[in-house]
Amino acid sequence: MNEQLEQRFQNLLLEYSQQMDLEQRKRIEKTLWDEFGAEQTVFVLDMSGFSLLSRKYGIVHYLSMVRRMQLTAGPVVKSCGGRVVKFEADNCFAVFPEPAEAVRAAIAMHIAFDAANILTPSELDIKVACGIDCGRILLLGQEDCFGDAVNRASKLGEDVANSCEILVTQEAMARIPAEAGIRSRAIEASISGLVIPAFQIEY
Repeated sequence: MNEQLEQRFQNLLLEYSQQMDLEQRKRIEKTLWDEFGAEQTVFVLDMSGFSLLSRKYGIVHYLSMVRRMQLTAGPVVKSCGGRVVKFEADNCFAVFPEPAEAVRAAIAMHIAFDAANILTPSELDIKVACGIDCGRILLLGQEDCFGDAVNRASKLGEDVANSCEILVTQEAMARIPAEAGIRSRAIEASISGLVIPAFQIEY
């Protein structure tokens, strides 16, 4: 995303917050959604064991694992039809046209990390958790993304999913055709005090 577009996004946000007239505020909000809104599937990956590994082996040890995660996750996202929006700390944020592609990417990543872990000592093994949701979001190129789907995917991937789990919201799961052959089981995820129907992918 070029600097001009990012600056426009930030300027519109500032203009919104300083606008006292409700109708003008609605107009600015509509402009933001018209220019930056996109219907996407949001994929959020979170590495497991940050606190434990960092305290036991040091931050350099863990950062080296984060770098390996990035080098694996990026190509997998691309090969499954998505694109990485950003890497942030030990997370990967990506978007896909459809939920089935995001689920396939998550499964492929788990398989790739499991294969790589065979070659590393246990203290360097990479384990991840993934959350997936879909909906209309504000998308700033390869800089950032915002919206309910981003928040829910983040909560599922970072706070609810255990190591090696892939959790998908009910809304996203409903868009995956049966012929995709993706197996799952229904669960209830508690996100910020709300119980949200979701599915755990079986692979």
